[in-house]
Amino acid sequence: MPLTCNQPEFAASPPGQIVPVLADRGLYIDSERSFYRVLHAHGQTHRRGRARPSQGPRPVPCLQARGPNQLWSWDITYLPTRVRGVWLYLYLVIDVWSRKVVAWDVADREESQIAADLVSRACLRERIGKGHRQPLILHADNGNAMRAATLEARLEELGVLRSFSRPRVSNDNPYSESLFRTAKYRPNYPRRPFHSVEEACDWVATFVSWYNHRHRHSGIRFVTPVQRHSGQANAICQRRARVYEQARQRHPRHWSRSTRCWQQPEVVWIQG
Repeated sequence: MPLTCNQPEFAASPPGQIVPVLADRGLYIDSERSFYRVLHAHGQTHRRGRARPSQGPRPVPCLQARGPNQLWSWDITYLPTRVRGVWLYLYLVIDVWSRKVVAWDVADREESQIAADLVSRACLRERIGKGHRQPLILHADNGNAMRAATLEARLEELGVLRSFSRPRVSNDNPYSESLFRTAKYRPNYPRRPFHSVEEACDWVATFVSWYNHRHRHSGIRFVTPVQRHSGQANAICQRRARVYEQARQRHPRHWSRSTRCWQQPEVVWIQG
């Protein structure tokens, strides 16, 4: 039976196809189940032929940051224009630990060169290079611009490591997705499509300034991303804790439990 299965004409065929062919030739060797049993005994039940074996599931991203400029996330989203079917592309890079937008750009096309230049400017601004005490990890989804050789070469020059989401799993890149939602649900987000790249840049610049310097983010105990990125957040939260404790001492009947926890999260994860 193994000799029959390993003949050139049957080498890429399963028993379900071999048995009917033999029957058409007036031959019956054994049932399909027996074929499978014998092939299993000889270690030949794996994928046969030249077809690529099935790929196992990709590992779940498990990344952590304990300080600024250790883990960044980036993505691209569409911005509508007044021409039907024509879009602008918003590039945003966010520091996962502090939630600070460290770089952004608006372009009329999706291109890896634009992304490479954007990350380069961000690394220069944040003083990140190959001599950085801890390698920066840049996390993204599986888009063409994210996996392009141009960006890969630039990140290698900068000493930046890459990480990718699993295919078709949007919540592997939650920080960028959440940032896009915050941007597009702002009250001042334009109700009409953008007229030009310049108009879109003006709006994004205003949004990023508000988000970094004025937006008190719920994920970092309602301090601004810049306050956390620059190291001011702990002192701010300690002052809040003292205010709450003093209020509790003045009016103990108003408090049935301990005061609110204002401690900053020490570790932030990207984990599917």
